[in-house]
Amino acid sequence: MLIGRKNEQKTLLTLMTSEESQFCVVYGRRRVGKTYLVRETFHYHFTFQHTGVAHGKLRDQLRAFRDSLSEAGMRCAIPKTWFEAFDLLKQLIDSAPVGKKIIFIDELPWMDTPKSNMMSALEHFWNGWATSRATKDIVLIVCGSATSWITRKMLKDKGGLRGRITEKIKVNPFTLNECEAYVKAASMPMVRKDILELYMILGGIPYYWSFVRRGLSVSQNIDQLFFAEDAQLKDEFQALYHILFTRPDNYIEVIKALTKRKTGLTRDEILKHTQLTDGGTFTQVLDELEEYGFIRSYVAYGKESQGMLFQLIDNYTIFYYHCILKNAFSDEAYWSHTWLSSEHNAWKGFAFERVCLQHIKQVKHALGISGIVSNVCSWRNANAQIDLLISRGDNVINICEMKFANSPFTIDKAYAESLLNKMESFRNATSTRCSLHLTLLTTFGISHNEYWNMVQNEVTMDDLFGG
Repeated sequence: MLIGRKNEQKTLLTLMTSEESQFCVVYGRRRVGKTYLVRETFHYHFTFQHTGVAHGKLRDQLRAFRDSLSEAGMRCAIPKTWFEAFDLLKQLIDSAPVGKKIIFIDELPWMDTPKSNMMSALEHFWNGWATSRATKDIVLIVCGSATSWITRKMLKDKGGLRGRITEKIKVNPFTLNECEAYVKAASMPMVRKDILELYMILGGIPYYWSFVRRGLSVSQNIDQLFFAEDAQLKDEFQALYHILFTRPDNYIEVIKALTKRKTGLTRDEILKHTQLTDGGTFTQVLDELEEYGFIRSYVAYGKESQGMLFQLIDNYTIFYYHCILKNAFSDEAYWSHTWLSSEHNAWKGFAFERVCLQHIKQVKHALGISGIVSNVCSWRNANAQIDLLISRGDNVINICEMKFANSPFTIDKAYAESLLNKMESFRNATSTRCSLHLTLLTTFGISHNEYWNMVQNEVTMDDLFGG
């Protein structure tokens, strides 16, 4: 069953109604469900379907392409070059019944082996043949896990495919709402707090959620996913970055640097931490990490002239550095054993903040400001720090505090004084004339004690589950 993806499916199906042949790139990070989306949308009915061979040499790739042609009904020898391979594909298309011909090539980056001329052959196939046919009946869909390759050679290509891509579809991770729908479809009786805690680790990556088992608690599931001897996702970190990025070392160095400060680092600070060379390659690393949801960039309030801050936001990566790497003794029940520790609670607070930032659309809806122009940022000085600040076009600034708790959150005297200090420090430092609305984002709301009415707005876990 396909969960969500309604807009993506609509776009794919629109390709079938166009009067021109269509070339569509489906992209997104590893394990996000790109292949499943395409196959489910077209009910696995393709004129031709092929998947590249991981780590395969040119001969392996061409042999696999021949096998896919055979499965589609064409008997042929193994082609010697990609130009010959695409000539065979032309013959297959010409022999197909009247109507749209859907060509789906998955893991295209794996086919682009050194000196293979695969991209030249693909360009010639599309530009020199597919688009010149009198019958505009071809729908070519390509995707792949190597997202940096897809970005450079397809989306931002300056060669033969420049301007030739007629549609691109970015497949994003699930929201909390979509994860809840997934859990229900899988008949797993989870309350929203369970789903939230899993999301704080797994993010919205469907592949990760596919390993969650019925009958296990959140702690037990995390142990069997990451810490057990045969854990399915034990080695996911290396696989994730090495498949996504052609040269992953620089990307990982940037990620490591961003684990040092949760509010983020400037470009210059990242360069200092990593010792990388400034220039176009470094810019590409930052752009691609942001494009695929590992980091976000934002301008700190009042610091527009001082450049962007870059902040680590990927749930799994944060979990890897803050938790997995700390399991020094390879405890197979590490998560269950540390569930009530202070270190674990600190991670929960950090991870919950990231989930809130990933659901800003839902936060704005809960505040009733979806239609108001607003800027999401943060702020800090020597005296105070605000991790989430929503500066609105209606002369209001929401000063947001994000607190994970297992029950309604209680504002005690010390915390109340801290909040007042933040508000006062912000107003004095920025000289803002806007109204400041203290806003708390919590799991179960706020306890109504003597301090609770200092809060103008509450956003709860249930609000984050909004569609």
